[in-house]
Amino acid sequence: MTTSLVAFDLDGTLAPSKSAIDAEMAADLAALLGVAKVAVISGGAWPQFEKQLIANLPAGAPLENLSLLPTCGTQFYRHENGAWKLLYAENLNAEQKKKIIAALDAAMKDAGIHIERLWGEQIEDRESQITLSALGQAAPLEAKEQWDPDFAKRKRMQALLDVSIPEFSVRMGGSTSIDVTLPGIDKAYGIGKMRDILGVPIAEMIYIGDALFPGGNDYPARSTGARCIQIAGPNETKRVIETIVAMLAP
Repeated sequence: MTTSLVAFDLDGTLAPSKSAIDAEMAADLAALLGVAKVAVISGGAWPQFEKQLIANLPAGAPLENLSLLPTCGTQFYRHENGAWKLLYAENLNAEQKKKIIAALDAAMKDAGIHIERLWGEQIEDRESQITLSALGQAAPLEAKEQWDPDFAKRKRMQALLDVSIPEFSVRMGGSTSIDVTLPGIDKAYGIGKMRDILGVPIAEMIYIGDALFPGGNDYPARSTGARCIQIAGPNETKRVIETIVAMLAP
């Protein structure tokens, strides 16, 4: 079966939450860019893509083969003429943002979730997405990994949010976060945009992520017809990339 594009989640897939890709991952991605188109779709905002991914790719990596879709595919960047160009952004308006933020605050209380310590901002306006990071945007990785490893806390919140703001898409992402976007604008939407913009049939795409289970922010990718690979973390992703590169290399 032909593979023309490989798409990835970022946090938990290419790197630990809000951390930079390591040297081995950077080399693996550069090798993959040499044999296929690559896309990264994540709940993170554009500055996280710059810090975690772009800044750590090796010099000379063929960036013209890389597409970046921040905030769960609500934005789309391509590298053209030596610079990153924003092709679209499905932004929320002020009234929508206010309603989502109020619903997130209420869901935390109604789900009985009490946070003893915050590291930075808890609810972030990413323009096209509102993201709750339960322990704060700057929480250390160890604390985040221990807070909700089975997603139970966020599943309670998601059930409440699906009732209080049914007009929006609500997904769990990362290790402590919940992402809220306009309805129907999620990673499936992003995959459809890649098909339209890049001219790659979905049947020729592979999607790799750590949250492909129902309710996870990777789960919408399953509905598109793309081949999906569930991974347990960045080390497993590296082995998958190396296998794909070996299969596609001339």
